[in-house]
Amino acid sequence: VQLVESGGGLAEPGGSLRISCAASGFSFDGYVIVWFRQAPGKEREGVSCINYNDGERWPAPSTRGRFSISSDNAKNTVDLQMNSLKLEDTGVYYCAADNSGEVDCDGSSWYLRVVSKSLDLWGQGTQVTVSS
Repeated sequence: VQLVESGGGLAEPGGSLRISCAASGFSFDGYVIVWFRQAPGKEREGVSCINYNDGERWPAPSTRGRFSISSDNAKNTVDLQMNSLKLEDTGVYYCAADNSGEVDCDGSSWYLRVVSKSLDLWGQGTQVTVSS
C-alpha cells in the first residue's frame, strides 16, 4: 500500500506542469487526497484537496485559478495540473491520503486545518522547479 508520484520537473515562469499521484495496492475510494508542497526553508503547506468519492475539491488561496486537482477513477489517480507557474511555486510536492474522517476537504479554510493533521499515507515527493 503506497502512493506513487510522477511528473514534475523544470518549467519557466508562466509555464505549466502536471504531477500525478497513483494509489498502489489500494483504492482511493473513501479517501481525502491532499497535495502539499514544501519549499526550502518554509513550512509545508496544503496546495489543493479533493474528496475522491464526491469530487468536491478546494484550492489554497495561493493556487486558486492556476492549479487544478482532478481524479481518474479508472486509473485510481489524482492529478495536479499547474498553470501560470510562479517562482514561488518551486518546492517538493507531496500527495497524501487519509480515510480516517479526521481530514476534511470542505470549505475555503481547509488548508489552515490540514497542516495540523496526521494523514495516513504519503508519497515520496516530486520536485517542481520554476526558473527562468
